[in-house]
Amino acid sequence: MSSQTKIKKDKEIIAEYETQVKEIRNQLVEQFKCLEQQSEARIQLLQDLQEFFRRKAEIQLEYSRSLEKLAERFSSKIRGPRKEQHLLSSVNCWYLVLSQTRRESRDHATLNDIYINNVIVRLAQISEDVIRLFKKSKEIGIQMHEELVKVTNELYTVMKTYHMYHTESISAESKLKEAEKQEEKQFSKSGDLNVNLLRHEDRPQRRSSVRKIEKMKEKRQAKYSENKLKCTKARNDYLLNLAATNAVVAKYYIHDVSDMIECCDLGYHASLARTLRTYLSAEYNLETSRHEGLDIIENAVDNLDPRSDKHKIMDMYNQVFCPPMRFEFLPHMGDEVCQVSAQQPVQTELLMRYHQLQSRLATLKIENEEVRKTLDATMQTLQDMLTVEDFDVSDAFQHSRSTESIKSVASESYMSKLNIAKRRSNQQETEVFYFTKFKEYLNGSNLIIKLQAKHDLLKQTLGKEKEPNVELQGEDGMLVPAIRILVNPFLWWWRAVYVTLIYMGCNNKAYSEFLDLRWKSTI
Repeated sequence: MSSQTKIKKDKEIIAEYETQVKEIRNQLVEQFKCLEQQSEARIQLLQDLQEFFRRKAEIQLEYSRSLEKLAERFSSKIRGPRKEQHLLSSVNCWYLVLSQTRRESRDHATLNDIYINNVIVRLAQISEDVIRLFKKSKEIGIQMHEELVKVTNELYTVMKTYHMYHTESISAESKLKEAEKQEEKQFSKSGDLNVNLLRHEDRPQRRSSVRKIEKMKEKRQAKYSENKLKCTKARNDYLLNLAATNAVVAKYYIHDVSDMIECCDLGYHASLARTLRTYLSAEYNLETSRHEGLDIIENAVDNLDPRSDKHKIMDMYNQVFCPPMRFEFLPHMGDEVCQVSAQQPVQTELLMRYHQLQSRLATLKIENEEVRKTLDATMQTLQDMLTVEDFDVSDAFQHSRSTESIKSVASESYMSKLNIAKRRSNQQETEVFYFTKFKEYLNGSNLIIKLQAKHDLLKQTLGKEKEPNVELQGEDGMLVPAIRILVNPFLWWWRAVYVTLIYMGCNNKAYSEFLDLRWKSTI
């Protein structure tokens, strides 16, 4: 009966862990779906914009009436399948472009040339960039997901090892107690019988029986000590891996997910802003009566904000991007020890391990800081490429020039084949280098956060740092209010955020943004 109870308890513990891991894996799958949906929505948006400007270039004599129909057509499409996208800054610009379309007027030939040879080409390039960047970001995301699966599998392995050794320790303890009872029973019988009453030939047999019991007790005592030591080491490994796993999971949801979304957004808003500014430059050279509407669009373009759109996406899918609850220590068969044991004979081993971690962390932080500096410099280079001010086409509206000269101006500008090939080659080479360094930085920061979690836990265990225990009773013996008890489970998250942001070099704004997301998920 006791064996069945033990097996049931083990299965319950494993089932609880597997359920938690399964939830995280499902969440990771849903994250990719969300990012893929956003990528598809952007591509659809860009395709709509390309079709819009192509149709607009074809409209000439019945310009006003045809443009009104066109605007209504796209407005009705937006009210349908992409209604949820209205919060994004890029979609807001699209709304305003449609509104301004109803006010467009003449100069059809110039607009036709600019729309076909400039705007549509840019939008096609942005579509290519969106697809390419999403694929690269997905590759890194898959790698990060594999890392999460790896650490959870490692945690599962050490947990099973801990369960096995703890079971053996309990069994050895039971056998030792049984031997002690037999010894006490033997001594009790010896005391009741008068030795003088025993026959001479029975006395050696009595002594032999006592010696056998003593040897059995010594053997079981040694076995119990050995199993207890193995159990202690296994529990220590379990707790250390538990801390490392929680740190990696927290770091992924707090920092890596945000970075992955930024990689998907890389250059999208800047490129779209440049495209729309080209459109604005053409439109601003038309009648002054149109300036009021165009000023509204310009303001929306100025407010194209990748950070804001990223936060809106994360808010829209709050349950998917919200960090999960941390892994808790799952005691086995009534084990009351839930901390790393630093008592002999494992204290020396832990101390050596602590110093090794300290030395390793110092080296890794220096190396990762250099990678981060390179990453920042590369990002600045990309930003310079993506924010070049090449959208001014005012020269094309000098009416003293012929059509041939207008085409010459357009061809000699940004959209010339030589400039396109050179700029895109430089951009893609820089992107490849950036993603290489980004992957290297993620790998380094993951290793640092895992080692740092183990280092901090060992530091606390070995007496390097002491923290007050959170009790459920106050100093006067009264129970703590319920709200304080409810908040305590989230204290770990604040510590995790603090440690993660310090070692990842984040600022206070990133910290406050995470707290805002985490708090919304708990309401």
